[in-house]
Amino acid sequence: MYKVLVSDPISDAGLAILQEDPNVEVTVSTDLTSEQLQATIKSYDALVVRSQTQVNETIINAADQLKMIGRAGVGVDNIDVDAATAKGILVVNAPSGNTISAAEHAMAMMMSLARNIPSAHQSTISGHWDRKSYRGVELKGKTLGILGMGRIGAEVAQRARSFQMTILAYDPFLTQDRAKEIGVEKSELDEIFTQADFMTVHTPLTRETHHLINDAAIEKMTNARIINCARGGIIDEDALVRGIKAGKVVGAALDVFEEEPLQQSELTTLPEVVVTPHLGASTAEAQENVALDVAQEVVDHLKDGRFTNAVNLPTVSPAVLEKLNPYIPLGRQLGESVIQIIEGTPVSVKMTYSGELTETETTPLTRTILQGVLSYYLGGRVNIINAEHLAKEYGISHSIEQSAHTGGFTSSVQVEVTTDQEIRRVSGTLLNGYGARINKIDNYAIDVAPEEHLVLIHHSDLPGAIGKVGSILGEANINIGTMQVGRQAMGGNAIMVLTVDRSVDEDVVSRLTDLDDIHKIKNIVLN
Repeated sequence: MYKVLVSDPISDAGLAILQEDPNVEVTVSTDLTSEQLQATIKSYDALVVRSQTQVNETIINAADQLKMIGRAGVGVDNIDVDAATAKGILVVNAPSGNTISAAEHAMAMMMSLARNIPSAHQSTISGHWDRKSYRGVELKGKTLGILGMGRIGAEVAQRARSFQMTILAYDPFLTQDRAKEIGVEKSELDEIFTQADFMTVHTPLTRETHHLINDAAIEKMTNARIINCARGGIIDEDALVRGIKAGKVVGAALDVFEEEPLQQSELTTLPEVVVTPHLGASTAEAQENVALDVAQEVVDHLKDGRFTNAVNLPTVSPAVLEKLNPYIPLGRQLGESVIQIIEGTPVSVKMTYSGELTETETTPLTRTILQGVLSYYLGGRVNIINAEHLAKEYGISHSIEQSAHTGGFTSSVQVEVTTDQEIRRVSGTLLNGYGARINKIDNYAIDVAPEEHLVLIHHSDLPGAIGKVGSILGEANINIGTMQVGRQAMGGNAIMVLTVDRSVDEDVVSRLTDLDDIHKIKNIVLN
């Protein structure tokens, strides 16, 4: 008999799944203090929470029998996932239960903007009958730009099609076939910024998407209406204010903000802006769905170890971990590296292991590499457990090969990504006394430590090329830590890889690209 503690209110339907299973004994205590929970948790096998209970390291360390923590919702900010992972406790959430609610809220916000509903409502209840000031626009025939085509973005697209809108969609993992399947036109960001009448955001908040909609993006817009029901921080709120005042943006509807709860903000003083307090998942159906999902996860995992939506790494064999642990950071960095140098939409990832890695279970390493590939665009949404699931969701296949050829190294790892335009490869190894090294990019042999900031430059192998690069970086006050050059033939094409103290700015990249001998430049940022 497994004991499950439910410490936050969840729907009756979710409770029923737990209570009706003969192998589960359920206790519902939704008013425990932190001290009481710490004392109570010792004898339980699973803990189910929403956002109220703070599952901190102290509580986790007091949980002598706890096998899993289930969060009836998406975010796990109230759970110390690292502490749970260190103790071998599985953490699961319910990422798809609020999909429809979030999509519908985005559509509601879009309609509110189109028809000026909040302002017209406020005017009417204030005693006015002003029809002229609140004339709206139809959605029919308008162009909708969707930034992010995961589950929620796809649901928004389906609803927007029923309004007879033209849909432009941007997602780094969106293929032409997938775009055709869901009835959208695969587009680039600039195309959406310049053409969209309405724009809705459905991406995770990552380094790449932070302030994705900024002054430069807004400058390209003409009479756009912007909706954000995803994450605060994707839109630069100060830039949005400037864009509205300049007439570039007709209006905005925001459910999420850079700082929540929303404090004093100029956004709330603008009549063109509609705001709601993070209501995307606030429907009875969504709350029931997340409770159903997480309750089923708890039952499945306690009974036979199955799980779908884990957000951390379950316990693996200590012997396997001992062998793989030195390669885990390298694997993630190789994945992060190759995804930043490709052109086009990824369709497959192939990992080739050689040397001693062919003699051990490499599943954790494989998942880590996939996490590195996907995290560049998906950020914290992807982890070592759900990486394979998310790759499949985005139509990216993956395969594993073993090779007897080690290139003189004890072991090596090669990550190959195929896109709809090209194939790129990055290889790495561990050198005794030196640590992780990137030893090959495509067919160019190099030797560089995978530091935080790298610059990959494709150039002609001609005298003076390296000096010109160094001069421009020096003028920009960018310090070069190391420089490695790889070439296949004298005077042919070559690459140089630089470790630098900070990312190279776009204007510096532009100056470098203008050099006659330079073909292509890629900034690489590793975690």
